[in-house]
Amino acid sequence: MRIRKIAALSAVAATLVSAPGAFAQPSTTTPKATTTTAAPATTTANAAARPNSQPPPVNRSFLRGPEAPQEDVPYTQKTQCVTSGADRPIPNKPWGQMQLRLEEAHRFATGKDVKLAIIDTGVNANHPRLANRVIPGGDYVETEKKGVHDCDGHGTEVAGVAAASRDEATGFVGAAPDATVLAFRQTSDNFEFKDPTGKDSRETAGKVGTLAKAIVSAVDQGASVINISLTSCGDPTEPSDQERELQAAIDWAVNDRNVVIVTAAGNIDSEGGCRAQNDNEDPNRVNVVASPPWYADNVLSVASVGQNGQVSSFSVWGPWVSVAAPGEDIVTLDPNGQGLTDANRDPRSKQLAKIQGTSFASPYVAGVVALVRQRFPELKAKQVMERITATAQHPGNPTGRDHKVGYGIINPVAALTAELPSERPGAKPVVPEQLMTDLGPLNPPSSTPMIVALSGTGAGVGLLLLTMFIVHTVSRNRARRVPAPKRSSI
Repeated sequence: MRIRKIAALSAVAATLVSAPGAFAQPSTTTPKATTTTAAPATTTANAAARPNSQPPPVNRSFLRGPEAPQEDVPYTQKTQCVTSGADRPIPNKPWGQMQLRLEEAHRFATGKDVKLAIIDTGVNANHPRLANRVIPGGDYVETEKKGVHDCDGHGTEVAGVAAASRDEATGFVGAAPDATVLAFRQTSDNFEFKDPTGKDSRETAGKVGTLAKAIVSAVDQGASVINISLTSCGDPTEPSDQERELQAAIDWAVNDRNVVIVTAAGNIDSEGGCRAQNDNEDPNRVNVVASPPWYADNVLSVASVGQNGQVSSFSVWGPWVSVAAPGEDIVTLDPNGQGLTDANRDPRSKQLAKIQGTSFASPYVAGVVALVRQRFPELKAKQVMERITATAQHPGNPTGRDHKVGYGIINPVAALTAELPSERPGAKPVVPEQLMTDLGPLNPPSSTPMIVALSGTGAGVGLLLLTMFIVHTVSRNRARRVPAPKRSSI
């Protein structure tokens, strides 16, 4: 497996963007016999009229019904699967876990009875921190593996951030440690397909069409939260038919089936990720488009921040970014071991690289969404999304959001405890007002120096008073002992 320094599984992006244009005609059958009206076909004039950061209107005629997950071409393995190697003691709790105050959030919810789908490279169901909580969802690379085999390791690492149980030795814990994980393998960097005709060869496994199918299958199997730590980047042009399938699947999942979809914002990466940064605030002229984040009305798109609270240098900006979460210096499950890891080993160079990327910011948010879904089961998907954005830590500008971190870093405790006026009975549907929340500093100033200083001052004052008391007492006693002088006579 090619493990890169920026681990957002951006290797799949090239496959997704360049997915073949000749597909079977999309079925007009909608899942569960949902009745929809297809939107009119997008014309060149319509495309020119809207900002290039916005997708065309949803066309439900591209929506496919549920299908049993299976590989669409016979993939073959080209490189060895990830090995352990980096499974070693972790000295401290992850900074992201402490910054988000997850253990405090777990006083209110742990994700119990919430089904969280991880659509990725599969999830290793044998890891003890996920024991008895991983359900086979499906496999689009090796059908018979059913999504619970992870050759790349990426999906298991993502699942660890989202849902790992507590590790007593280190205090590490996932965002939703009691959630049930529905595992899908939709892509792999270690598999390829060489088409004898030369028309559909793929350097890696996975394409946009199977991502759309995986979303529909996850919804059909009862997921209420879906995490997609996969991002396809391309020029801001009209979407392919496969992209229209993906857009329709997301729209149906959220608005018809009440499912929250969380996705990575994408990484700047010359080796398969986004080729350029959207380094301006003009939504009419973005340089690249990231999918699924592009479908901002129906997904929570997650940017990455580092320990300094600033957006990560690799995190893709865009008007579609919803919120941010820790995505650097990640600690998570060793994908082929029994413990934890904070680095991946490149099988070729044998060098260790830190785990980082928007891939790992996304499952933090997906896990918090699972907590909200447990605590507020009556909320609809869009209301859950609003609760996440409304309680995020304000980025500090007049508009309350920006293209780097969206509405700001998520605040799990606030998301679980805040009272939103928009959720009150009889409240009119309006754009929810963002609350002013504060996560507090990652490393709050220690009170010990102040206590020591005050203690020293108090001791000094006490000694001074004691000294004055002793001097006064001694002087008074001495005065009593000395006889008064006799008056002389003349």
